[in-house]
Amino acid sequence: MNYVIVGAGPAGVIAAETLRRMDAGASIQLIGDEPEPPYSRMAIPYCLMDRVAEEGTYLRKSDRHFDGLNIEVINDRVLSVSAAEASVALGSGTTISYDRLLVATGATPISPPIEGMDLPGVHPCWTLADYRNIAARADKGAKVVLMGAGFIGCIILEALAARGVDLTVVELENRMVPRMMNEASGGLIKRWCEQRGVRVLTSTRVEGITSGNPLAVSLSNGETLIANLVISATGVAPNTQFLEGSSVDIDQGILVNERLESSVANLFAAGDVAQGRDFSTGDYTIQAIQPTAVDHGRVAASNMTSGHEQLHRGSLNMNVLDTMGLVSTSFGAWEGLSGGESAELNAPNRFQYLNLQFHDDVLVGANTLGHTDHIGVMRGLIQTGLHLGVWKDRLLDNPLCLMEAYVAATQGVGLTTKALD
Repeated sequence: MNYVIVGAGPAGVIAAETLRRMDAGASIQLIGDEPEPPYSRMAIPYCLMDRVAEEGTYLRKSDRHFDGLNIEVINDRVLSVSAAEASVALGSGTTISYDRLLVATGATPISPPIEGMDLPGVHPCWTLADYRNIAARADKGAKVVLMGAGFIGCIILEALAARGVDLTVVELENRMVPRMMNEASGGLIKRWCEQRGVRVLTSTRVEGITSGNPLAVSLSNGETLIANLVISATGVAPNTQFLEGSSVDIDQGILVNERLESSVANLFAAGDVAQGRDFSTGDYTIQAIQPTAVDHGRVAASNMTSGHEQLHRGSLNMNVLDTMGLVSTSFGAWEGLSGGESAELNAPNRFQYLNLQFHDDVLVGANTLGHTDHIGVMRGLIQTGLHLGVWKDRLLDNPLCLMEAYVAATQGVGLTTKALD
């Protein structure tokens, strides 16, 4: 059996290793289009903080890890896929045939349609090459404009603050981390950052960047910022362009079934490029988080082999973020489900916030800020879908009773009114 994996990020690496465990004699080729060994993009900000060297971002630390597993790593770009001929065409002119193909090509930063995005000194923070360009300009005291205060943007924010730059963050939405936190909690993160010397402009957009040394950044509020460096963190889009003409069905990303197989036989997808099932809603969406990529890679590889079928029941949408020492989390349907109930605790002076979302007597989502106790319990209740009985009402009255509710639900004790008498 000849397995080909396009994409050398977490989904691709986990898939390759899973395939080797399940099919000891197969041919496995892992194709990545960057010159470095497979690495984690999420670790790049830690390079900017000088917590790790570039090698610290590598997904596997041993130089001979993939050789030891007889996995061939190919540094090349896939230009196209022919489903009819079961082959992929590479930029080097080589054509590789496959019996099973996994597309795990991830995503690429979206460049906003703004004049000046191609100027020297304007970069995304997505590759190790980007890291090198940013590190060369982000000296202590340098004026830096960060476009975007989403999950990735906030990780970059912390790295830049650690380097001592003069940082301004520009976010189009009315709060920070808008796809993870609600208005109350996202607003608290903004105030936390501002108290630590980071200027945050929400409900504001960059309208243009003018060349010069330094650059001039025009904003929708009429202000012009001077910048030695501009970093764009305004979102990503799945890498599907090379599949044009392949007959693979694509919506937001590659449409997959419960086996993570695409509309084309023997072609699977995993990670940020795959429109997979969401655990909480049952909808097929792109989550673009590393835990889901790892989950996808393992499940897809199982279904690519014979006799190891594993249905993907959905990945839990979850994020844990540390922004300059303030920890925030979101799990599951954190915005709530139709007809559900919610409980909220808000202590803005202590930078603490907790929001629980219920459907019937099941916890389906949560949003926290400044609360690090019982995070695992919260996630466990959501993933297992445990019925809480009367403990749902107790949590509505006091959302801090999570551990007690978990113990009661797992042991089946005190879940009915009668049991409390």
